[in-house]
Amino acid sequence: MLENIIRQKRENNDILLMTHIVLGYPSFDDSLRIVEAMVEAGVDLMELQIPFSEPIADGPVILRANQEALLRGSTVQQCFETAQAITSRFDIPFLFMSYYNLLYKRGLQRFTADMAEAGLSGAIVPDLPPEESGDYLDAMNRHNLAPVFIFAPNSSDKRLRTIAQHSGGLVYCVARKGVTGSDTNFSEDLDGYLKRCRAATNLPLAVGFGVKDAKDVDYLRGRADIAVIGSETIRVIDRDGTAGVGPFIRSLRGTVSA
Repeated sequence: MLENIIRQKRENNDILLMTHIVLGYPSFDDSLRIVEAMVEAGVDLMELQIPFSEPIADGPVILRANQEALLRGSTVQQCFETAQAITSRFDIPFLFMSYYNLLYKRGLQRFTADMAEAGLSGAIVPDLPPEESGDYLDAMNRHNLAPVFIFAPNSSDKRLRTIAQHSGGLVYCVARKGVTGSDTNFSEDLDGYLKRCRAATNLPLAVGFGVKDAKDVDYLRGRADIAVIGSETIRVIDRDGTAGVGPFIRSLRGTVSA
């Protein structure tokens, strides 16, 4: 189970790193090389995003990566095939991230069965509220997959508890309102929100939206279990190519104990 793997990893690390890539961007071959570089650099788990035409939770960097992957012919089936190639090579947990329309169109039972066959550990579906997730949860549970839901800063304590009751593996804590890729003030301002998140669930907490450097990761130590780096990795790829991925990930671990 994803939760158990995370807890085992946390025994030797005061915070874990989770990265995010868009499958098929810049190409599927590049996706494999990027995953390899990230794993070799010490990433603990990864989100593999299936490109979607209207990724409403994503900012301009990831939105553009989605659009370019689709323009280059990325399909859901290719994403499943690439995910299976990835999980067969690398021994860390991988999660699918995408939007509910893709799951609905493929069929929940087929989608989750294909996820299990591909070796994935769970999924993040940002536009699926827990109140409407009954069929999705049934399908995920049938295949022992973790349904990861999202906490937001403007959620009430009651709402956080409701979300937590539907979640598995971990809970993704959005560090601020809005979409991915914008600046987040990693300062004492976040403390109250993260304390509320911790009080709402015993599941591991992953914090994303705006994590860009070792200073941000360092801030999250003792406040969360996982730091999530998404848009910044795509910026690095755009600027430095796949060769820049490993050094960037290692720089994030500069203040993380081994």
